[in-house]
Amino acid sequence: MTSTVQLLQEHFRHLRMAETADELPVLLRKAEKSSWTYQEFLQELLMYEVKKREEKNVEKRLKWAKFPYVKTLDEFNIEEQTSLSTRQLSQLSELNWLEQQYNLILLGPPGSGKTHISIGLGIEAIQSGYKVAFSTMGELVHLLKTEEYIRKSQIQLKRIKDSDMVIIDDLMYMAMDQREANLLFHLINFLYERSSIILTSNKGPEEWGELIGDQGITTAILDRILHRVEVIQLNGNDSYRIKHRSTIFGKESVQN
Repeated sequence: MTSTVQLLQEHFRHLRMAETADELPVLLRKAEKSSWTYQEFLQELLMYEVKKREEKNVEKRLKWAKFPYVKTLDEFNIEEQTSLSTRQLSQLSELNWLEQQYNLILLGPPGSGKTHISIGLGIEAIQSGYKVAFSTMGELVHLLKTEEYIRKSQIQLKRIKDSDMVIIDDLMYMAMDQREANLLFHLINFLYERSSIILTSNKGPEEWGELIGDQGITTAILDRILHRVEVIQLNGNDSYRIKHRSTIFGKESVQN
């Protein structure tokens, strides 16, 4: 490698273009072999830098989201979910509802695919440049209760409040006391018309009051969530996790 190329690499690194600096010798060889014009070479170089930066940004946003696992919408077997069509799932993945700050409620029993769909939509949003935050209801309540004195909770809640899409998984799976319900209301109130919220739950909104306890807080939460919302009831005739479980017996069942 010539000293001139090494000097150029140093300049690129000084400009915080480390990926391009490392790739520069390869790009130069391609330019010579294909007889690129100056404009073509510059375009290829800049496109490479933009691509690498976007890949890093996506990786950063994925880490920010704190998904429990990564599953895309392409991995979701829509044929096994009779209550949601391919066209409807495609419409959701276009994220027009996110741009309009609509909320989304996914209802259904355990194993019906609620979490998978919410994470898949979150990944679509991240790849489109949006910030996404994922939290289970239990984790969220813990963060809200410890925000005043735990730095980690403060950081995670700030990320949630700064997100374009907030996913709250297993909403209302447990009863809440008045303080917890009040803290949840203040968060929902803050996110109202700032972010789109995806809620997954095995209980419909009409049952939330029983778990929150305070009818006034329940009404206030519902008022903000249901103002602009799409509710999807997923069928749960068969649990997706049970149907596609791993087994130590291979394809043979225990009964065989």
